[in-house]
Amino acid sequence: MKNLLEDYPLYPVEKFENFQEMLIQSVRKYPNKIALEDLNPTPINRVTYRELYEYVIRFGKALRKLGLKERTHIALIGENRVQWGISYLAITTFNYVVVPIDRNLKENEILTILHQSDAKGVIFSESYRDIFLEYKRTIKGLEFYIDMDLDSESEGILSMTELINEQKFDESKDKFPAINSKELASLIFTSGTMGNAKGVMLSQFNICSNIIDMRSMVELYPEDKFLSVLPIHHTYECTCGFLCPISAGCSIHYARSLKTVVEDIQKVKATILLGVPLLYEKVYRRISKAIEDDKIKSVLVPTLKAAISVAENFGLNGLRKKVFKEIHKKFGGSIRIFIVGGAAPNPEVAKGLRSFGFNFIQGYGLTETSPILALNRLRKFKDDAAGLPLPSVQLKIHNPDEEGRGEVIARGPNVMLGYYKNPKATEEVLKDGWFYTGDYGYFDKDGFLHITGRKKNVIVTKTGKNIFPEEIEDYLKRNPFILECVVYAAKDENGDETIGAILVPNAEEFIEYSQRTGKEVTKELIEEILKNAVKETNKELPIYKQIRVIKIQEQEFEKTTTQKIKRYLIKQEDTVH
Repeated sequence: MKNLLEDYPLYPVEKFENFQEMLIQSVRKYPNKIALEDLNPTPINRVTYRELYEYVIRFGKALRKLGLKERTHIALIGENRVQWGISYLAITTFNYVVVPIDRNLKENEILTILHQSDAKGVIFSESYRDIFLEYKRTIKGLEFYIDMDLDSESEGILSMTELINEQKFDESKDKFPAINSKELASLIFTSGTMGNAKGVMLSQFNICSNIIDMRSMVELYPEDKFLSVLPIHHTYECTCGFLCPISAGCSIHYARSLKTVVEDIQKVKATILLGVPLLYEKVYRRISKAIEDDKIKSVLVPTLKAAISVAENFGLNGLRKKVFKEIHKKFGGSIRIFIVGGAAPNPEVAKGLRSFGFNFIQGYGLTETSPILALNRLRKFKDDAAGLPLPSVQLKIHNPDEEGRGEVIARGPNVMLGYYKNPKATEEVLKDGWFYTGDYGYFDKDGFLHITGRKKNVIVTKTGKNIFPEEIEDYLKRNPFILECVVYAAKDENGDETIGAILVPNAEEFIEYSQRTGKEVTKELIEEILKNAVKETNKELPIYKQIRVIKIQEQEFEKTTTQKIKRYLIKQEDTVH
């Protein structure tokens, strides 16, 4: 690792231990620069760093005036927007505990988290007003309801705008209260692919150490513009797409919706986009289909092969950008980095986007680690790897097998305090200062971490070999006719355990196939093409990993808000057609 850092030194980052110090640093350096902007109309839809600081102070004072004592838990739910950011910072810098709630949860799940988190107040957007009006009298312990969109207090619901306007900002007097940076600051209830949501306790010190580490590996500039599209309650978007850019003086622009991402990128001329693999797969497919368009093809094809060859051999990313100038224009012409997290991307998508002149890097982490543990760098990366360990993070493989694979465990300042009111669950994952991630992986000779799958998903064969479903799924998903898939432990005709796969056909790909060939898309055709896809996949796998049972279903799998398939629901199904 020493030689690696000599070749690619870390970037210097000014230190800070809490959000108070982080915000003050940015306000002093970039007072008149845009910090946050909504592309949808909202009551507070654009703020400079100076205005953000003043709003945070005024809203924090308003919360105090309501009688909320320090360390009180305050829930926060709403769309990605400026007021969400103001609320989050006001809660945490005024020594309260923020409880970010997934805006896509069902009504009963929202109420459950409010109860489990011991929240005394809740700040929400208008979309949730009816829920709180209906259950206002039945939610125990909840004393204050604050609506982001309400003009004035109504039916016991307070107005965020009114509360802020009632407070004056006095620069000579208004200061943040003293806080302990290592105490609980953010309580996040994970959605969980295994159906066992737990309250993860993070401190400001946890999160700030992670921000500093990330910025030391990937340099950010005050001129960078982030387009925010992922749910902001999630630690990946909150830490990496909200707090991190604020610490660097960047601007954050909240997209109108997932459907308008490309148009919004063009409008703000975004330089950085954080996404999940599914988003980039769609981007890659869109670009690939655009190249097939006659207008673009006539411009690109004569130089395409030669340009990519030169660029691949000599690393000339600038040459790629020139060749694919029209494509870059479609994305605003300013994209500097595509960053992917939440799950492992298809290496072919990463390589493909890079061949079009886009920088593409991935990281790896969990909510419990604030969240990043490993990260690829712009000049030192591997498309099939999770990345290199962050500077302050220690990673090692626990009980590695003969191939060096085992459970990834981590130690560092970003590791959570524990699970809220759940000592048993905490003891299961925090042992002797190490956090047991539940992910299996290994390190290659260059020090890059590779994740092979979740410990809970491992299929153990009769001969004792471990099979990671995610590895086989990665092979299957490279076929364009497969939209989604899940590999599982199945039973063959004799009742013996074998490998099975549930496949969801890609309707768009089959429609295009029908248009190209003139063949009618029938159930038989879908089965034939998907079975052939599995045969091709099996050729790349050793015999004990080969798929023997195939099931096809039309509907997509139920997923978490970060687009991870909820496997525990699939296991409960007896039959899949």
